Amino acid sequence: MEQGRTAYFSEIVKRYSGMVYSKALSVVHREELAAEVTQATFVKAYEQLAVWHGQRMGPWLMAIAMHTALHILEKERTRRGQPAEELSDRLADRYDNEHEEMIQRMEEAISQLTEGERQLIDLHYYQQKKTEEIARQTGLSQSNVLVRLHRIREKLRERLKTTLGNI
Repeated sequence: MEQGRTAYFSEIVKRYSGMVYSKALSVVHREELAAEVTQATFVKAYEQLAVWHGQRMGPWLMAIAMHTALHILEKERTRRGQPAEELSDRLADRYDNEHEEMIQRMEEAISQLTEGERQLIDLHYYQQKKTEEIARQTGLSQSNVLVRLHRIREKLRERLKTTLGNI
């Protein structure tokens, strides 16, 4: 069982290490520290895998990375004698502002979709309905719902790339 868990987690590390490293680097602004945060993030995630509730892996890892980066920065600032609380508050505010800006841009991009596309986004992401339920409600086949959701995500990704740069 442990070997299967390790192999599964190895796949997670391969898939998400670049994203975790990028998030860490955006917070700590030093490559060696970002690498340390990345490693610590995956160690914490592995230790918490048994209590993971099956939510989306990417956002879960990003939250761990953010908290780990802030914690490591606080420890570093404390060693240097700088007020850790002030730094933590500034970083948390910056993270909140970046997050809020991203949400606003996503909402703007969604508002530019057609009515039918917005309906699918609303049902799937906001109302958290499964594709089979969406298919029954809209009269589409389940595979058609999946294809349309994929195309909508691609459309949103392209729109966000033009406003935010590379995602």
